[in-house]
Amino acid sequence: MKNIEEAFFYVNKTIENGWSRSVLLNMISGNLYQSQGKAITNFSKTLPDYQSDLIKETLKDPYNFDFLQITANFKEKELENALIDNIQNFLIELGSGFAFVGKQVELKVGSQSFFIDLLFYHIKLKRYVVIELKSGNFEPEHPGKLNFYVTAVDKQFRDENDNATVGLITCKTKDDIIAEYSLTDLHKPLGISSYELRKILPENFKSSLPSIEDIENELKNRN
Repeated sequence: MKNIEEAFFYVNKTIENGWSRSVLLNMISGNLYQSQGKAITNFSKTLPDYQSDLIKETLKDPYNFDFLQITANFKEKELENALIDNIQNFLIELGSGFAFVGKQVELKVGSQSFFIDLLFYHIKLKRYVVIELKSGNFEPEHPGKLNFYVTAVDKQFRDENDNATVGLITCKTKDDIIAEYSLTDLHKPLGISSYELRKILPENFKSSLPSIEDIENELKNRN
């Protein structure tokens, strides 16, 4: 840690969230101090002032997904499944207050069905959070689709006790200026973040592992 302010930040976060030593070390390694509140958002234009800064502080850029074991050139479905398989670590990385609602949550609009990648509810902020995962670079058309999903969740899930739903796109890489432009005229509160994956497995990793049959045959041969 570079300064006393950063040290106090981690002390306060540890007390606030009840982190274990291993979780604290992971947060320091993932550079939470630098990433918290850094997502590109349109919150200042779409949320009341007293909510905008608070909600932005719940988002990060980048997110640290080093707890995943995933091969290179992964697809979005593989990323989604890996995060759900590691839901406890994912919730810790998202931060305090997030509760998992479901994956591929169906939204019926008109005569069609649409499916949200991941749906969460933030208990402290009393609002749904829609997360869309991207395995590649951010594209300008992504927020338009997310804006639609957030609108649908507001209409179909939100009740009078809930605050406005928030949407988050998390992608492999992004250009901040393109991300800012893409959010300019959208009316729902949206954020855009990237994620880090520094422990990518080689593409042939799965094929290099012995199958159950291989292991059984080896045991038979030894007997």
